[in-house]
Amino acid sequence: MSTADRLTSIEICAGAGGQAVGLHAAKFRHLALVEIDRHAAATLALNVRENPAWKWEREHCVIINRDVNTFKPLEEVPNPSRKGKKGNSGKHGEEGDFLKPGELDLLAGGVPCPPFSAAGKQLGRDDERDLFPKMLDLVDQLRPRAVMIENVRGLVEPEPKFRYYRNHIKNRLRKSGYVICGWNVLEAQDFGVPQLRPRAILVAIRKDQYRGFDWPVPRKKITTVAQALEESMARRLGGKDSPLFKQWWDKASLGTVAPTLVGGSKKHGGADLGPTRAKKAWNALGVNGMGVANDEDKTIDRDRDLGSLAQERGPMLTVEQAAIIQGFPKDWRFEGKKTAQYRQVGNAFPPLVAEAVGRAIAEALQRTGELREDPDPEFEPEEDPSLTAVQESFPPS
Repeated sequence: MSTADRLTSIEICAGAGGQAVGLHAAKFRHLALVEIDRHAAATLALNVRENPAWKWEREHCVIINRDVNTFKPLEEVPNPSRKGKKGNSGKHGEEGDFLKPGELDLLAGGVPCPPFSAAGKQLGRDDERDLFPKMLDLVDQLRPRAVMIENVRGLVEPEPKFRYYRNHIKNRLRKSGYVICGWNVLEAQDFGVPQLRPRAILVAIRKDQYRGFDWPVPRKKITTVAQALEESMARRLGGKDSPLFKQWWDKASLGTVAPTLVGGSKKHGGADLGPTRAKKAWNALGVNGMGVANDEDKTIDRDRDLGSLAQERGPMLTVEQAAIIQGFPKDWRFEGKKTAQYRQVGNAFPPLVAEAVGRAIAEALQRTGELREDPDPEFEPEEDPSLTAVQESFPPS
């Protein structure tokens, strides 16, 4: 359904829009964004409704706020090229208006990371939150030209941990007619994000569309926390000549990128900047990681939010500044109260990384010429032979 300047996408587990923002910057236009969290879904709806750059989505994109397991794209997502025209039945608004298999350019999703996160129990496929099976079912239903799946580094590194589950996922895609372009760990700091945030990215392209794929090349220079926050910190702390700003700048300018922002979950308390090690790293950058500051126009306790010269305690980050650390554009707004907003930001996929991968996918899909052979077509073992050996040594009685 692509045109010369527009490729279409559907994204599941869209969160507050980190991946959607990046893919939008890479010239993809979203037909549907699916997200279960009501605050994040409200954020998506707000920006689609009011952000001038999202005018196309305002007319064509559906925001679906519910469990992705109930999502039925071929019954819920209109095809803009047929929207308002007569369907197969000869009536408006019936089955002829909706997407059909093979019409979508990209299916993307940041499926939940807890099953593979180093901070969790790493249950993998045994975790009820694992949505890879649903993602693969959607691939079979939609038959998109390309697939992009994002997750935490723990799914790929250390390599042996989830090897056989990764093989299962890749084999499913191969059986569905896709070329595996790679499952790479990309560092957010290599793409302009002032943060340590490695993400595991899987890209696959349908065989009848495959003319090669090149992963994005890292930038030569990183963006530091001091560079990213200089403007907003100067505004919050009274200008670049103020003692509070100078105290922050003296620390921040000695550092480079931030530790990984942690969004946390509803099971835990209020927002802060992560575990003890992360808080120490933030302190070295002149930031108090024990909480999140109120918005600039809602500051009540200035000593808490802006820091203290006497105690040499730096300011807390606002949600806006946390979004800067994630690489969100300044005009992206978040719904909900402070903690809900921060969790949306902290759990996001950095837009600049999504944009880099999205541009690589777009370039691959727009190539012309002869199709290429699958460079890695062989199916891989899905069962750990060491476990099979143990089972065989203890036959059932």
